[in-house]
Parts: sequence; C-alpha cells; structure tokens
Amino acid sequence: MQAAVTVTPARMPELLLGLATVRPVFLWGAPGIGKSSLVRKFADSLGLECVSLLGTQLAPEDLIGVPQIRDGRSVFCPPEAIARDEPYCLFLDELNAATPDVQKAFYSLILDRRIGSYELPAGSIVIGAGNRSSDNALARPIASALVNRLTHVHLRASATDWLVWAGENGIHPWVVDYLGDRPDHLWSPAPKTEEPFSTPRSWHMLSDALHSFGPSLDEETLKVVAHGTLTPAHAVSFCGYAKIVRHAYGLDAILKGDASWPNRLEDRDLLYYLAEAFRGRLAKELPAERAHVSPSMQQTAYRAKSLLVQLAEISVEVAQTVIAEDDSGQPVLPPWFLVEAARDMPRLVEARR
Repeated sequence: MQAAVTVTPARMPELLLGLATVRPVFLWGAPGIGKSSLVRKFADSLGLECVSLLGTQLAPEDLIGVPQIRDGRSVFCPPEAIARDEPYCLFLDELNAATPDVQKAFYSLILDRRIGSYELPAGSIVIGAGNRSSDNALARPIASALVNRLTHVHLRASATDWLVWAGENGIHPWVVDYLGDRPDHLWSPAPKTEEPFSTPRSWHMLSDALHSFGPSLDEETLKVVAHGTLTPAHAVSFCGYAKIVRHAYGLDAILKGDASWPNRLEDRDLLYYLAEAFRGRLAKELPAERAHVSPSMQQTAYRAKSLLVQLAEISVEVAQTVIAEDDSGQPVLPPWFLVEAARDMPRLVEARR
C-alpha cells in the first residue's frame, strides 16, 4: 500500500488515542522503525496489557480455536491468549504477512470484535501492523474486505523523534552524536540483496554492542560490528567518526597530553565513559606496592594525579568515580596512590592557577 500521508512516531500516541479507541487501526511502515514498540508503549499508557499475535506464525485454528462437544453441540473455544475477561490491546503484528486463511480468520475479530461466541471485553482495542511490499519484506496483498475494515496510518522514521527517545533510553553517546550530525543516516531503504541496512532498530543494536564491549573495543571489532548492523556506506562513515572521536577524546591522547577531558555539558556521558577507562587503566598499570614503582611509573602516577585535578575541575562527581571503592567496599586503585593523590592535590591545584 502506497502512503498518501505519513506521520512521525511523535504523532502516533495522539492519533492512536483518537482512532484505536473507536476503530481498528493498521500501522504501515518499513522494518525496524519502531512500530511494535510504539503500540506496546501506547497500550501501556492506557493501562492495557498488550497481547501480540504474529501473523507469520499463526494458523486459522490459533484464532478461532478448536471445537469441543457441549450438550451434544460443537462449540469452538478461542485460545487463552485471546479469550480474556479484562480489556486489553490486541496487537496483530505482521498481519499482512499472514496467509489468506489466517487473514480471513481475523475478519470478525477486527470488524465485530468477536471470535465465535467470544467477544472482546469492552474497552479493548485492536491494532495491526505490517511492512510494505516495497520494503522487500514478506508482505501479501490484503483483501479489499479487510482493507476496508481498518483505518490505515503510515509511519515514517524521524531522526528528531528518535534522538529524543535515545537520550531517554541510554543509547551510546557515539550513536547519538553521530546521528545528531547525520540524521539522514537513521534509516535507509531495504536493499534488494541480503545485507544489513540502517534503521532505528539497527542503530539500537550497534549501541548495545558499543556498551557491551566498553572501552576495550578495538578498531577492527568496531568495523565488524558496524558493518554487521548498518548500511555499508553508513558503517564506513561511522567508523571514520569513531576515529575522530578517539583522536580528540581518546584516553591515550589524554594521557599523552595531546587532548583534554571533554568539558561540554552534552559530553558528560562521554566524560563518564573516559573516566571509567582511566580508572581501569590505572588499576591495571599501577603496582600494588609503592616499593615496586619504577621511575617511569612514578611519572605515570604524577600524570594521573594531574589528570585527576583537571577532571575534578570539570566534575568533582566524575573525578570521584575514578578513586571510588568497588561494590564490596574495597579500593580499586593502590592505597599508596590514593594517599599520594590526597597529599598532592592542593599543590597540583595551586600549580594550575
């Protein structure tokens, strides 16, 4: 189905509130742009449980149920997932990917809110969703009788909406900053060949991978992860961006004095990220005993104390995370270093004035 008018995710709650509460709605959109999560969030906003049925995994009997003999008559018993006593949101995901027989089984449920003798409880809502055939996704034609039973809304990806969501849901700062500069890379059309392509979902997957690998992520692994989730051209561009970020804010560059701690308020997540890496580096390189400190290591310790002062000038809270104890109350950094840092801090602060 071609879209005459499209809407962004930010408009969906308002539209669904006005439409889905009175008539069934079908939400069209490309793969990975957040159709399912929007429906679940909308149901949650109404205090309704969201019951999802996946069209590609259903047979007609999964909807109409199986017959039982009661008082000498055959009675169809709808499945437990549908036959509920309290109102709920029935989400028919990938509806247009279902077989024609399954689509027919949905007719009475969508139009009459009934399966056999069972009726959806008052206050229930029915929302369907599916991909378009132009997205190179599994999509079967919908019969006109079913098309005419639904109000159709076409969703488009919106970088503005997604970046707001990303800021509220812990998306990795590299991903947020990159898409802030290149919002056109949030989504790309599905390719005709079998290869990854960029969608809000795939950027979320990349963010999860960046968080998972943490500061130890090397350049080659980043390439594997980026090319495994994004459109090839976007992956190359993102890896280039990561090189720039690491050159400007990389811990090695900061330790060498070639770069400073990022001090913009919008870089605070990145500052925490670098502080965590700094703490890990010191815990790994500084010896446990003061007697084992070599002259070169003494220079490293002095540089580390100076960097702590610089970090504290930006954020005392972040600086404290470097010298903080672990969850069990044990020091992470060697005690001798902590004692020296406390002793030398005033002098180092004065030297920077």
